[in-house]
Amino acid sequence: MPAADSTDGGPAGIPAGRAGATPGAAVSATGTNTGSAAGAAGGRTGATVGGATAGGGTAGGDTDADGRGGADRPAERPAAPVVASLMLGMALVALDSTIVATAVPQIVGDLGGFSVFSWLFSGYLLAVTVTLPVYGKLSDTLGRKPVLLFGIGLFLLGSLLCASAWNMAALIAFRIVQGLGGGALQGTVQTLAADLYPLKERPKIQARMSSVWATSAVAGPALGGLLASYAHWRWIFLINLPLAALALWMITRHLTEPVRSPGRRGPVDWAGALGVFCCGGLLLFALVQGGVAWPWLSAPSLGLLGAGAVLAAVVVRVERRAEEPILPGWVWRRRTIAAVNLAMGALGLLMVAPMVFMPTYAQSVLGLGPVGAGLVMSVMTLSWPVTAALSQHVYRRIGFCNSAVVGIGLAAVILYSFTLLPYPARPWQPALIMLLLGAALGLFQLPLIVGVQSTVGWAERGTTTASVLFCRQVGQSVGAALLAAVANATIAARLADAPVAGLPRHLDDVAKALEHPDLLPRAAADHLREAVAAAVEHIFLGATVAAVAALLVLLLVAPRRFPVLPELRDD
Repeated sequence: MPAADSTDGGPAGIPAGRAGATPGAAVSATGTNTGSAAGAAGGRTGATVGGATAGGGTAGGDTDADGRGGADRPAERPAAPVVASLMLGMALVALDSTIVATAVPQIVGDLGGFSVFSWLFSGYLLAVTVTLPVYGKLSDTLGRKPVLLFGIGLFLLGSLLCASAWNMAALIAFRIVQGLGGGALQGTVQTLAADLYPLKERPKIQARMSSVWATSAVAGPALGGLLASYAHWRWIFLINLPLAALALWMITRHLTEPVRSPGRRGPVDWAGALGVFCCGGLLLFALVQGGVAWPWLSAPSLGLLGAGAVLAAVVVRVERRAEEPILPGWVWRRRTIAAVNLAMGALGLLMVAPMVFMPTYAQSVLGLGPVGAGLVMSVMTLSWPVTAALSQHVYRRIGFCNSAVVGIGLAAVILYSFTLLPYPARPWQPALIMLLLGAALGLFQLPLIVGVQSTVGWAERGTTTASVLFCRQVGQSVGAALLAAVANATIAARLADAPVAGLPRHLDDVAKALEHPDLLPRAAADHLREAVAAAVEHIFLGATVAAVAALLVLLLVAPRRFPVLPELRDD
């Protein structure tokens, strides 16, 4: 089944992953959690909108810290056109994340390249992930607006090139161009949302941004199918052009940042940027292809991982000497930021289970169609933004860290409850688990991002936000590789010990068998369904372990009360 690409496949930073991925076949890391607007919060800072400078905020329940990164200044509420332009920028990424997957059959039928079509998603993922730290630092150095405009322009160019692609190789290359623009969009929009709203008003912008993701999660696949069926698949990229042009015009006209002191600007670390891009790309390429194009312990995998490790050491040395490093050491030396980075990496890993493997479970085990399987998974996108928007009432009382502890603790219990479902389960049972999981993760993710952004000033907020998103996407890539290996091993063991005949002999044949189970003997089809159910059960058990790891990080590493900047408090 085609993989569904996502940078943020759901409200509040839910990575859509690859809907319908078959665990029986080798699974590559094609999702990207690049964060969402519901997690795009932090104290407002010095961004002038229509003559007003944004700032202020409440850090209810958390303590003060020194004013690292520059002070923020209070201001009036941002103008409506600025908010609309941010929502439009999010819509570009959100629609692109959901609209492409439904047109894959038409794209492959027209351009060919079935054996490599997954790189339509993997290439985009790599480009977004490795550029997030670069754009985060550039937004702190040059300002948010120029980085955002560059990202939208590059995304527009990539969309135009994708629509004119003449073969699969060209389309993959142009999707990478899109990803280079998407990385700037995701991180910078989230940072701007933090700049423009104080803590007490942030749930309002989060609710609006979340509505963009919720609408895209439902409308994107349907729109992609309609365009591919009744127009042409190229229109799924052409539709981005008027949206991107409108976003460019609105941001150019309505968003004005204050003139910053020349003393606060350092030289751009281009050597570090290139090193981060190459190192991240090499390591993620190894994770994406490992276990798919070649075995994990083969020469290509070991060679890529070894080269990536060497390059990482070189990057560390270059960054230590840089005056303004792309990946500054303080991101990991400060307990709050380091703990949030680790916790968000665990979130990216655990989200692979519901977003990538739940559709396969719903279709192969429960016998639902694609629409029904999508509904089982998508109920999570309904509860996530609701609890995210309401989480302010929790973290203002008990603090950011304690709120996140409650959320991830509940998520661990809910993920484990999936392993207790009977076989075969009724559709409402996994749907209820998805609904509860979304509610728990909304309470976990948002307080962490709001809290960590409130501990830094304007000059450090872009880098901090990018590091959080980067860690979550790396966690998702690692999770896709690890959990796919678990699924493949489980199914392979069940096939080897099968007491019935007629089953596929190789993992690569499982996907075809799952799409046409009526072609198998009834006993063989039942055994294959049980094997898939066991594999997904093991996947959710692995996700439970990731949730427990995030819980331990918050309990053992994160400070009990986040050191919120004094100028971001209004109490």
